[in-house]
Amino acid sequence: MNAPVVVRPVRTPQERKLFLTFPWRIYQNDPLWVPPLLPDWQERIDPARGIFFKRGTADFFIAWQGDRPVGTVCAAEDRDANAERGVHECVFGFFNFIEDYGVMEALLAQVKEWAVQHGLDALTGPFNLDYEDAYGILVDGRDRPPVLLCGHTPPYYLDYVLRYGFKPIRGENLAFALDITEDTPAFQELSRMAERVRRHNRFKVRGGDMAHWEDELEKIYVLLNIALRHLPDYRSWPRDVVFNSLAPFRRIADPELILFAEEGDRTVGWFPGLPNINEAFIHVDGLRHPWDYLKLAWYMRQHTQCLTVKSVLVLPEYWGSGVAILLFDEMLKRARARGYRWIDLSLTSDDNPRTPQLATRFGAKIYKRYQVYRLPIEAN
Repeated sequence: MNAPVVVRPVRTPQERKLFLTFPWRIYQNDPLWVPPLLPDWQERIDPARGIFFKRGTADFFIAWQGDRPVGTVCAAEDRDANAERGVHECVFGFFNFIEDYGVMEALLAQVKEWAVQHGLDALTGPFNLDYEDAYGILVDGRDRPPVLLCGHTPPYYLDYVLRYGFKPIRGENLAFALDITEDTPAFQELSRMAERVRRHNRFKVRGGDMAHWEDELEKIYVLLNIALRHLPDYRSWPRDVVFNSLAPFRRIADPELILFAEEGDRTVGWFPGLPNINEAFIHVDGLRHPWDYLKLAWYMRQHTQCLTVKSVLVLPEYWGSGVAILLFDEMLKRARARGYRWIDLSLTSDDNPRTPQLATRFGAKIYKRYQVYRLPIEAN
């Protein structure tokens, strides 16, 4: 007979290390899993360094069966987001467990207890303290590894959370793949449409100006908080979150693929393409050992096959102006010239129809679906 499952908070440095490395026990035989970089995760869960703790609080837990760790979870309150939206939600994340429904039940019971203690009335997730990283549970798409910032979960996770009673909080989040190795009729149509927009000389598309990085981030901050406001479950972006979240990408970005659209002196659109460095990260075991850094240096010198586009931002009053067409065409031309073989567009919600419509019109196909869930906490 199995020992009962006991969930205990992370207290010691040894437990913190175990919490962070537990996913290796789940995914060690999964060829699609991209291990997280442990130095990044160590910073993220450290109250003294993690950016989340400037706006919220969190605790971390390990599920034990006897002396064997069998799962992990984080319970968190994003005070700023809750106050802005007038809700009292508990975010859960770092949600990993063996294929045992009872283990998941024990983890979620602990999250519920934590939420009630903090005056919260619903569970939302999974997020790993960052709404943009490893978003949700993988619903569909197990033919290739995830790209940068996208997550991966075993098939049984989806079955278990639905069985537990979770409901989708919003539409599915979609990842599109666009093969750019051939000049298709759809690309030729895109080029013709973009040329018609260019002839009006209304908009200019330029690459990122790394010499004035702070100024570029300010433009992105403004765009994020205007262009996405129409989405269900919208959360505003604090300035420090935008600046800190984008800081790591300065080291890997090709400025000519960080596209801005301007009308005169006004920035009206942003379309950033980044090399999919998950193609390197999948080989370096999360930087768990000193030699992994040498492997990372070698793989980072290799040209990635995929260019990942993480956002398409156009001010609402410019949605029908052709700006998105112009940005899409320019990105396609520049990516093909640099030897990329496919473009990932991720993640975009299926309740934000403009981006999926544009992507599918020019040949992109959905290759992964993710879902975030919500569960009200019933009063006792």
